[in-house]
Amino acid sequence: MTNTTLMLLRQLKLTGMADALTMQQSQPNNYDNLSFEERLQLLVDAEHLERGQRKQQRLLKAAKLKLHATARDIDYTHPRGLKQAHMASLLQCEWVHKHQNLLLTGPCGCGKTYLACAMAHTACMKGYSVRYYRLSRLMLELSQAKADGSYSKMLQQLAKIDILILDDWGLEPLKAAQRNDLMEIMDDRNNHSSTIIISQLPTDQWYQSIGDNTLADAILDRLMHNAHRIKLKGESMRKTRSELTDGEHLA
Repeated sequence: MTNTTLMLLRQLKLTGMADALTMQQSQPNNYDNLSFEERLQLLVDAEHLERGQRKQQRLLKAAKLKLHATARDIDYTHPRGLKQAHMASLLQCEWVHKHQNLLLTGPCGCGKTYLACAMAHTACMKGYSVRYYRLSRLMLELSQAKADGSYSKMLQQLAKIDILILDDWGLEPLKAAQRNDLMEIMDDRNNHSSTIIISQLPTDQWYQSIGDNTLADAILDRLMHNAHRIKLKGESMRKTRSELTDGEHLA
């Protein structure tokens, strides 16, 4: 009868309960003194935990993050203007719950993308959906979507993502059609979801990088009016670590 129960649990995709029941059977001395309700609660808790873990893995896979980064591995010792208390607050993800944005600026190699991916990882662990794009790649995919008729569907999908990460903002000049695409995205997401912008350019140069004053005003107003900001500085962490590695190798 127990084997039949296990088989039915797995057929119903209740693998957490099935594994927990198997454990209870293999360790009877640990569970025989528990009531039926207590043992059932343990089974339900195990199923709930496993489903939560599966959801986290689905969210991480769908996010397509550029880097495997976690909050515990963030380097606060490098002199780049990163405040640990500020990061600790952002890692609570209250800003995501409030549909606010985050603007990450600083020179090349100072760890902007790593920080964004670490925050995205934390958000996935908390159940938020995330998607990472380089801005130029997103513009290319939107152009292809127009050609194959899936443009509206793609815009709807982007609007539903809790955190949209746009890397290399301002690295390349935008064409007129791309400015319009960006306006559609920001308008759909405004006050409904959160966006992380990663850029080497300081925010006061973003108007020029967009290229059209009217659309720049509209896009940046939606991005900046409720945004948190992290301004990094200092030498490239890649250069510093490369020099350290070379020194260790020579030693």
